[in-house]
Amino acid sequence: MKRLDYLIDYLLKEDPQYSEMQVPTDLQGKRDLFRALRNVRWPKPVSEEFLRLQDEELQVQLQEKGVVELDDCRDVARYVSTNKQLLVWQGDITRLKVDAIVNAANSQMLGCFHPLHKCIDNAIHSAAGVQLREECYQLMLQQGHEEPTGQAKITKAYNLPCKYVIHTVGPIIPNGIPTEFQKNQLASCYRSIMACADENSLESIGFCCISTGEFRFPNQMAAEIAVRTVKDYLTKHPDCSIKQVIFNVFKDVDREIYLHLVSSAS
Repeated sequence: MKRLDYLIDYLLKEDPQYSEMQVPTDLQGKRDLFRALRNVRWPKPVSEEFLRLQDEELQVQLQEKGVVELDDCRDVARYVSTNKQLLVWQGDITRLKVDAIVNAANSQMLGCFHPLHKCIDNAIHSAAGVQLREECYQLMLQQGHEEPTGQAKITKAYNLPCKYVIHTVGPIIPNGIPTEFQKNQLASCYRSIMACADENSLESIGFCCISTGEFRFPNQMAAEIAVRTVKDYLTKHPDCSIKQVIFNVFKDVDREIYLHLVSSAS
């Protein structure tokens, strides 16, 4: 509680508009406020003491959630034939201890600025810490323009249990009916991520359901593109570094879709 009080006070003092904000007295309330303040915070340097205490707090929260090892995914995943490279795991992607997890980013590549939003971009940045937004900010400064749809960038993972985060911007489907061009854009996301992981000699990667949810790409079609594109990459690059691909899902409907597709991918 004292650690959270220090962290909250630090963030409140950074921005005068929050100076009169009332701080909750309960643990969860403090944690929610700490997350919300980081969500809305523009990337900028922080003190070493802030980073030390933030990292301590986020590691405590991670241990409370529980780290999911790769073997845990193998134990609960269902697959058939000899295709054991593809797994399906349902749960919080920020718990996965793999070489890299995938973040469905927006074109700014700075994470979600909506406090306590339920999107994966918000969850990943919140669990990683303020360092992730700062690294993404520096990457975007160097690039000089917004991130195009269908590409991929890799960063450190900081307080996440994985080693890296691979960020990609998927197509947005306002009417929920993707064009052929948008289908190709989504496939490009998966190819770019696989290539990025391969170039960095990563052996395991956890994919989220890119472009579904807020971006309104139909779940079934998105999953079909995901499994087909990943399988094609592995077939065309038999010597690539990637040994295990996990399709991480949160909703039951996505779990059933992916289990069927992965079981059929022999």
